Formats: sequence, structure tokens, C-alpha cells
Amino acid sequence: MFENLSERLEKSFKIIKGHGRITEINIAETLKEVRRALLDADVNFRIAKQFTDNVKSKALGQEVLNAINPSQMMIKIVHDELVDLMGGDKTDINIRINPAVILIAGLQGSGKTTFSGKLAKWVKTKRGKNPLLVAGDIYRPAAIEQLMVIGTQVEVPVYVEAENRNPVQIVKNAVKEARLKGNDVVIIDTAGRLAVDEEMMNEIAAIKAAVNPHEILFVVDSMTGQDAVNTAREFNERLDFDGVVLTKLDGDTRGGAALSIKSVVNKPIKFVSSGEKMDAIDIFYPARMADRILGMGDIVSLVEKAQEQYDVEEARKLQKKIAKDQFDFNDFISQIQQIKKMGNVKDLMSMIPGVGKAIKDLDIDDNAFKGIEAIIRSMTPAERSEPGLMNGSRRKRIALGSGTSVQEVNKLIKQFDETRRMMKMMTKRGNAARLMGRR
Repeated sequence: MFENLSERLEKSFKIIKGHGRITEINIAETLKEVRRALLDADVNFRIAKQFTDNVKSKALGQEVLNAINPSQMMIKIVHDELVDLMGGDKTDINIRINPAVILIAGLQGSGKTTFSGKLAKWVKTKRGKNPLLVAGDIYRPAAIEQLMVIGTQVEVPVYVEAENRNPVQIVKNAVKEARLKGNDVVIIDTAGRLAVDEEMMNEIAAIKAAVNPHEILFVVDSMTGQDAVNTAREFNERLDFDGVVLTKLDGDTRGGAALSIKSVVNKPIKFVSSGEKMDAIDIFYPARMADRILGMGDIVSLVEKAQEQYDVEEARKLQKKIAKDQFDFNDFISQIQQIKKMGNVKDLMSMIPGVGKAIKDLDIDDNAFKGIEAIIRSMTPAERSEPGLMNGSRRKRIALGSGTSVQEVNKLIKQFDETRRMMKMMTKRGNAARLMGRR
């Protein structure tokens, strides 16, 4: 997402690079390129014009005129404007009430049902809640079955009335059920249509009136650009929703919806979602998204993802093993599993400042570790615990068992030895630094 926009903005900043200061003349061409970049990203024309007008006004202020590095100052101004355009600060959902009722709305195909499951897992694991999913879509074939499968995946109960054709009655009964069973968050998956129609809007409005939800989230397929923004406007006029969810951010999207939607409906983007994995959901932070658009990475989100998988006690045990030169293939594969839990490998790498652009054309998928795991799992327990046992015949057997070559097995063992040596060296340096600090 935003790759093309990032490249175009970078190109626009090069125009002013090398100038001693910002002037009306040299900023004009830069802002023309910025406007073109926004329009190419499917940002509304009026919003793009207002954006560049704001940047120009700030760039020609007295403080900027005397700036030592005009190019860096322009990047900062554009960054701040992007943050404002996307909503400023992150916004939480309202789940303080018991039970908190969350209504999920949107067009068919926007990813409502999948997001409902992701949200259920998120409130359960990140907020310590006991959610209930409600199958309120009685029209789409297999919608109920899909939600039930998702409910099983995330270990959250699903309220279903398979024979009831009245969605308003279903959701009212579901809220009563939640009170009886002690579910403190009720997430209602509603029906969508291929386009906005009166019947659909009347039904969703009736559901809202029946259960008086504490939070209404409008789910938008970010790949639809300005169409998504226009649909959001129509839904907001009828529902007055509380926030927006952008789905399919891993697809071929230009980013126009993310950049425009706040200005059009004056409602914050609360969540972003990508892929089918149930943990692929993030709170939307405008500042972090602006960082990624401008090629600065998103190191804060990367650290947070790592901390979610970080076990203090396990890390302490691992450090002791490294110090004693006992790090083995069991530990190695355990670390790989931790990395995989953090999400898509390419997405993780793109969060590192400067790396996103370098890997944009590389095909890095979730199976990147498959060969390594196959080799390690083909080892005996003794071989995993004692890497020094690896002689020629053992390596041939491991290659045969893992469907790889002896050369690949040799390469992995060499990389493992180098990793173990480097980790031991870093541990020694860390211990020496701590000793020096005590003195």
C-alpha cells in the first residue's frame, strides 16, 4: 500500500533539494508534484488542493524561510499535514459498557464478516473481554457458516438463529443472550449489498434502532478508492457511524480512501486490516501511517508486535543458553515461530526505516521459512540438541527427509553456527558493559 505515492512524494522533495531556502518559486513545482501524487493515489481533487494550500501556507512561514535544510523541512510539513488529514490522533472504540454492542456495517465484499472475527479476537486477547459474535446476515449464501467457522478459529461463541428470517429480532435476542451468558461485548455482523439500496439502509437503520449500539463501525474495502469514500458518506448520513475500518490494505491499493475518508465524513479511521489471518488487525495511528507513506518505516509498530510475542522468562532462559554456548536447533526453530506469529514477513520488513523501498519488488511470502523448518524437523532430537553431531551421512539423511539438497543443509548449518557465534559475542559484550556500568 502507498508504494506509488511514496515514490512520487520522494520525487517531489528532490525538486527543492539543494536550494538554500524555500521561496514561492521553488516551492511551486514541488507542490505541483505533491498534488499530482495525491490525485494519482485517488485522493479527492478538493482535498488534494486544500492539502497543498495548507503545506504552502506553512512552508512560506517565517520559521521555514530561515531553515537550514528546506527539503527536510518540507518533508516535516507534509508529514504533519498527512497526520492531520488522516485524523490526528488514534481513536479507541467504546467498549466500557456491559454489554457493549458493536454494529458492523458495509457493502458486500468489503470484509465485514472476516473483520468481525478479527475484532472478536482482538477484544478478547488485547482487552480481556468475553465477546459474542452475532450472525445477522441472513441473505448472503454461507454467511452464517463462514462466521461459525471464524468463531471456532478465534474461540468465540456465535449466536445463530438459522430459521429466523428477521434480522432485527435476531440481534435483539442476541443481546438478551449476551446478558444471560455474561458476554460483555456483542459484535453484530450485518448483511451487505453489492451497492447502496433503500432496502439495505432501512434494515441497518432498524437494527440500530432496536439495539442502540454503543459503537458503529463502517467497513471499507480500501482497494475501491474514492468509491469507498462516497459509500461511506451515504452510510454516515443514515447511520451516523462512529468510525471507519479499512480492510485489504495488503492488496493493490493506492491509498485514496485512507487519505480522504476522514475529511469527507469527519469520522476517524479506527482499525486497519489485511489478509485472512485472524490476528491481522491493527489500531490505526495516523502518525505511523504518515511515517510509512514518507518512507520512514514504522519501527514503533514493529516493536509492539515483537513485544506481543515476547516472553520474559523464556528470553531469560535463552540468554543463559547463549552465554553457555548451548543455543541449539530447538531454540532456533522456536525463534522462527515467534517471528511468524508477528505477521507477514514482507510487511514486517517494510516497517524498518529505509527497507520498504529496497524490498518492494522482492517476492517474500509467508513460506520463506518453510525450507529451514523442514530441514530442522528432519533432524533427530539428539541432532537438534547437539549440532556438533552433524557428520556427512547425517546431512545426507536430513536432506533426503526434508526434500532439500545436501548443499542447502550445509548452508543452514553454516548460518546457524555463525548466528550462534554472533549471539554469544553480543551476550559477552552486554555483560561487560553492565559490569563497567556498576563500577
